[in-house]
Amino acid sequence: MSTTSTLDTTTLLDDARWDSKVFTGQWQTGGGELIPITEPATGDSLGTAGGASVADVERSATAAAAAQKKWAAMKPSERAAVLRRAGTLFEEHAKEIETWIIRETGGVPAKAALESHVAAAECFEAAALPSAPAGEVLTTEQPRWSFARRRPAGVVSVISPFNFPLILSIRSVAPALALGNAVLLKPDPRTTVSGGVTIARIFEEAGLPAGVLHLLPGGGEVGKALTEAPEVRIISFTGSTAAGRMVGETAGKLLKRAHLELGGNNALVILPGADLDKAASAGAFGSFLHQGQVCMTTGRHLVHESLKDEYIAKLSQKAKNLPVGNPAEDGIAIGPIIDAKQLDRIHSIVESSTADGGTVEAGGVFTDLFYSPTVISGITPKNPAWTEEIFGPVAPVISFSTIEEAVEIINSSEYGLSVGVLGDVGLAMKIADQVDSGKVHINEQTVGDEANAPFGGVGDSGTGSRLGGASANIESFTETQWLTVRSEIASYPF
Repeated sequence: MSTTSTLDTTTLLDDARWDSKVFTGQWQTGGGELIPITEPATGDSLGTAGGASVADVERSATAAAAAQKKWAAMKPSERAAVLRRAGTLFEEHAKEIETWIIRETGGVPAKAALESHVAAAECFEAAALPSAPAGEVLTTEQPRWSFARRRPAGVVSVISPFNFPLILSIRSVAPALALGNAVLLKPDPRTTVSGGVTIARIFEEAGLPAGVLHLLPGGGEVGKALTEAPEVRIISFTGSTAAGRMVGETAGKLLKRAHLELGGNNALVILPGADLDKAASAGAFGSFLHQGQVCMTTGRHLVHESLKDEYIAKLSQKAKNLPVGNPAEDGIAIGPIIDAKQLDRIHSIVESSTADGGTVEAGGVFTDLFYSPTVISGITPKNPAWTEEIFGPVAPVISFSTIEEAVEIINSSEYGLSVGVLGDVGLAMKIADQVDSGKVHINEQTVGDEANAPFGGVGDSGTGSRLGGASANIESFTETQWLTVRSEIASYPF
């Protein structure tokens, strides 16, 4: 099998083959409605993606199950070569990919560059999985060898969201493929190119055998079919908690595994004595990165009472000075919200928070899909801006007096994805030992991810650290088989 490509380094996505098509090992017309690709910053049309139907999913699941067996039987070095080549292609086509991410997701160039970099890193990290230990030798009371060995699960469905579409797709696609599975990928329809077409084109050029990866864009009915298809053994879902509950319920009824990475309402704690200039910078980055449309966004700023007023003033000044506009233009820090429905929800929560006694210190206004970075003070832990995952550039702030109070406030949320603690490391460690969170970052804000680190949350944030790093990925995308071997047929009393 060849893993080389003759692809021109400027034409990964500037290629008519994917226009209005789905990918099933080849680009073909799907049975679903075509998906318009719109630039949120301008409203301009960027093209048209193909849409899948339920029948397409059923056919792809059957084809993927057949292709998976041959893919899993290939030499580990051959599978690893495909993943390495994919990583290299992500690097070679970074600028083209980043342009699409900027225009399709509304992300600023630094965010787009992060996505392309992490996509390559995920592939390189996954390239080590085919040669990772495939199990362990067990002790046994019997005269035999006893092994627990890891086997590919079979067909994996990956359902990903709009906010970081490339990262949140590839972090499941790459390890699942590397471990010998076939993948059915459904990106969010709003970011079909960044989260789907890009990955299909990369692996097409990297030499992945036809039928091992399928791109099936669509709405809820396609996602449901991807969960229910009999050939699918594992569903890797990233999205809202409400949608994740439905995926988990369906998977449970069908006795399938569902890895659910869901929402977050993440706390950033500013301890007494913290450097407020650095803390305000960290807080602004955590809340306003990609317009707050990140599951790890800092959604709650918890400041020691001795620092509250000064912190609010500094954070508000940061918010007022961040340039808002089309991210394709130079110098922009804050781009558009993904669509009008999401913007309306953000503004509704801000209005509800002020009606409940909150004060808007900065922002709280919008033009078209551009929502100004917003800081809200004067609220209680029951205020809507504090209790809900806003998924927008909104930073609510309250104060605390003791470490015990801070821990209680953090743990009062139904979510448990990420916590940041700024200041004295000794105090921060006491908080880290007591909070219910999938991640804790001391002297960093709440947003952080690396290809080799386990990622996941607890509570309403999902079903734990199921992605990232060899251990988590092997656990997530393989099944354990017990294998025993005797030198001759055993004797039995029957």
